[in-house]
Amino acid sequence: MKSLFLKYKIAYTTLALALLLFSSCSSDDETPDTGNDVYISIPDKHFEAILVEQKLDSDGSINQKISIEDAKKITRLNLNLDRSFGETSDLTGIEAFSNLTYLSAAGQKIKAINLSSNTKLDTLYLNANYLTTIDLSNNPNLLLADIHSNDLTTITGLEKSGKLKILNLSFNKLTHLNISNNSLEELTVTNNLLTSFKTEDTSKLKSVVLTSNKITSISIDDISPLETFLASDNQINAINIHSFINLKHLYITSNLLTNLDVSSNLKLEDLRIDRNPDLTCIEINADQAIPTVYKSDSQKLSDTCL
Repeated sequence: MKSLFLKYKIAYTTLALALLLFSSCSSDDETPDTGNDVYISIPDKHFEAILVEQKLDSDGSINQKISIEDAKKITRLNLNLDRSFGETSDLTGIEAFSNLTYLSAAGQKIKAINLSSNTKLDTLYLNANYLTTIDLSNNPNLLLADIHSNDLTTITGLEKSGKLKILNLSFNKLTHLNISNNSLEELTVTNNLLTSFKTEDTSKLKSVVLTSNKITSISIDDISPLETFLASDNQINAINIHSFINLKHLYITSNLLTNLDVSSNLKLEDLRIDRNPDLTCIEINADQAIPTVYKSDSQKLSDTCL
């Protein structure tokens, strides 16, 4: 009897140890190996499919991750080369692309993006997405940013993009915009909800396009070497352009101007001032000849406007 009891005790102990070992192994198996020091998560399958197709993700499989080693090798990324993978909505993981200089992600479904780790970025195309805000504070090497046709209400960090030359913010929902950037040369902000516009420290700004907003007041830095200023279809009632001696193209059709003096703008080639119902006389220099002028029948150019 004692021998039988001993056999049962040994069997029970052996079974308990086996179950404990199995449980321990199972627990280890169920814990995912995140490999945070080796991989970065890519949750969007469309995004990763493009990385695989372009041979940027070397493991060649859609597994929601890319090695950090692979990510650091990527300098150019174009999501628009092949639409067969669908549209990307989430660029999570791009923060590991620390050597990225060129990003084209136009016409996707992106609602938010974090570019704070992409400090080498110089070219950015994010047009035709669903962005509501963007911060460029950590992109000091940016030369071109095209973010038109989004839902932007806020853009920050422009003053820290010290090399930025071209910026397109058209077809968004911006209500105000103050530009302080001494490298910017071309600014396009058509079809927004702007009610005012102001620039400071814009010593290289040559082109400003503000067509189709709701602007009533404009203040442009006097030192800007402005050549093109297009602001038709707004509600502007006054504008001072005396200091812009290099101005060649001035479009200010469909506004609320009551007077306009272009007598200092002797390089002016193209002037469009029709559909300003209370603007009857445009002041010019006596020796000034403007090759192209669009005006209403009731308007005249004169060096003796009262």
